[in-house]
Parts: sequence; C-alpha cells; structure tokens
Amino acid sequence: MKQIIESLNGNHKYATQSDILEDDHHEIWSAQTPLRPDAFSLSNEEKKTRIAMHFREIMHTLGLDLNDDSLKGTPARVAKMYVEEIFSGLDPENEPKISMFQNKYQYREMLVEKNIRVQSHCEHHFVPILGLAHVAYISTGKVVGLSKLNRLVDYYARRPQVQERLTMQIAEALSHKLETPHVAVILDAEHLCVRTRGIRDEKSSTVSSAYLGDFAKTEVKNEFLSYLR
Repeated sequence: MKQIIESLNGNHKYATQSDILEDDHHEIWSAQTPLRPDAFSLSNEEKKTRIAMHFREIMHTLGLDLNDDSLKGTPARVAKMYVEEIFSGLDPENEPKISMFQNKYQYREMLVEKNIRVQSHCEHHFVPILGLAHVAYISTGKVVGLSKLNRLVDYYARRPQVQERLTMQIAEALSHKLETPHVAVILDAEHLCVRTRGIRDEKSSTVSSAYLGDFAKTEVKNEFLSYLR
C-alpha cells in the first residue's frame, strides 16, 4: 500500500532573485535543510578527520576490535563517504551548474523526465531512502539540458532528508533555475528505516508530490500523471 502525501497543493510562493542566501550560494526556499550558521567553517578535510574520530569511538563503544584488518580503516572510509558522497549535497560547491538555452523552437508543451534515480538518507535514522523522481516543467522562454534535471535531483537528495522536504526543494529549485513557475515533481521512495527497523514493512513505499503554477490545474496535472502510467 502506498502512502500519498500531497505537498504544496499549488499554494507556492514563487522564489524570486531576491531569495538568495547571504553566503555560500545556498538559496532560501520555503523548505530549507536545517543548517547551523557555521556549517561551512570547517574544510572537508577537517570534517572527515572529526567524523572519523567520532565514528571510531562509536565502533569502540559497540565493542568492535579496531585493530582487526577489516575494521581499522572503517572510520576513515565512513568519513569520506559522508563528506564526499552521500551527504555531498550539503556543500554548496557541489551544486550543479545549470546552463539555460533560449527556446528557439518555441516548444510550449510540458517536458517530462521520468524515473530519475533518487538515493537519499533519512535524517531521523541516517539510513537510505531509495526511489524514483518524475519531474516536469513548462518553458516560459528557456530550456535546459536533460541531464541537468537528474543532477539537480541528485544534489538535493545527497543530504539528510525527509521526503516531503526533498520533494519541495526539488520543485522550488527547478522553478528558480528554469525561470518558470510551472513545475511538477512526484517522488516515489522506499524508506529503509521502515523496512529494516521498527515495523519492518517490506512492501510499502511513500509518494509525495508538488504541483506549481499551471500544474496545479486539474487538466494539466492529469496530463502529467497520464505520462507516468
């Protein structure tokens, strides 16, 4: 059974050029990732050193023998994975560069990209969220290379997340970057915190959605949904 979560429902405050964070190129959306003001005061190398130290202590507390050949490199591996891979979306330097092109061919219909892989992590338990994103937009004068849609989804996924926020961040970022208020996002994901702990439900997935601009209109929303069936 799928749990349906409707996000925004068309009540979207369109992000304008003034909605830019004061520093580090992070942008202010209505659903921000909760970051401290000093989030970028440490270099990546400093972060990896600290994470490795603390993860070593976690392993030691669990009773693991850190002198074992298989375990002794684990703290450094985990630190590198956190900073450079699965949480790399926290670093604004990793934000994908979006190059826009004039819509010379005057394509005014919706463009849909389906089945974009999503690999994120639940911020409550730091275990994976795995799923697919389907995104669409209607051009108001500019278009974007298709791979940039995938990269933008991946950038926001690579940080501790809750699915509702991730859906909203993708939608609002696409709206801002593509310079159009007409954007739709559907995210269908499996949460391993549900599958592997607690209820241990192996069958459920969660669907969240955001419909901005014309996509909030029933006929436009239904056209988008028809492409996903």
